[in-house]
Amino acid sequence: MDDNYATLPTSHLLGSVPAAVSEEKNAGTYEVPGSSMQTFPPNSGGDRSRSGQGYHTYDSPHEGGEPESSSNWKGFFSISSYTQYFNVDTDVVLNRLLSSLYPHTSDFFSKIDANPDLYGLIWISTTLVFVLASLGNCATYLMDKRTDSSTSWSFDVSYVNWAAGSIYGYVILVPLAFYFLLQYLGSNTSLIRFWCLWGYSLFIFILSSFLLVIPVEFLRWIIIIATGVASSSFVSLNLKSYIEGTDVALVLVASFVLQMALAVFIKMSFFP
Repeated sequence: MDDNYATLPTSHLLGSVPAAVSEEKNAGTYEVPGSSMQTFPPNSGGDRSRSGQGYHTYDSPHEGGEPESSSNWKGFFSISSYTQYFNVDTDVVLNRLLSSLYPHTSDFFSKIDANPDLYGLIWISTTLVFVLASLGNCATYLMDKRTDSSTSWSFDVSYVNWAAGSIYGYVILVPLAFYFLLQYLGSNTSLIRFWCLWGYSLFIFILSSFLLVIPVEFLRWIIIIATGVASSSFVSLNLKSYIEGTDVALVLVASFVLQMALAVFIKMSFFP
């Protein structure tokens, strides 16, 4: 009985699939030229945005959209707009620091023309704040110790507030004021370059602060005046070369006087 069931034809049963014959396949099928099996995800090659095919990724721009430009007003509130001003290495920063120590040179703007940075502005200003606060307390203690040997060491925290307010305020507002003034006078200027110039001009005050700890008042005044003249000359000479051809004698004098005023302020406030 089992043999009889095994020999029954099955081609009439529901769901059965007849055996494929090579001759029937060749005769009854038509292959579309160039057809191929689709793969997922689609090939990343080619420009799918033009053909309209393929799948969009999450980071791809929307159809018809344009990338946001950093030149519009929204760029002022975007961190990515300022990353280019911190793209400097150690050699570049050291070269600009050394240039700020030679007041007779006036080629600082030519050195930063291709890549002005704000790294020096922030780093130098912050370093000067902590140097003035710490060494100012040390200098005050040494001067008091000379007159009264029983004086005990005490750290005046208000030095930090004074240093932060005066240094940050000066290095931000003064270049900003000169920028608007020169714009009003018709000179084509750059605020980033001004901030870079004034930021590096403060580096010499960091070095002189270590000498101002010496408890000799006459020597302190010589040091701070020499420092102020060097820093003022550095700013004035570079401003003169940058805005050459414009009658801005008053601007140069103002920059020199303000830089000297900062030097006197540092002496009177932190190294009395």
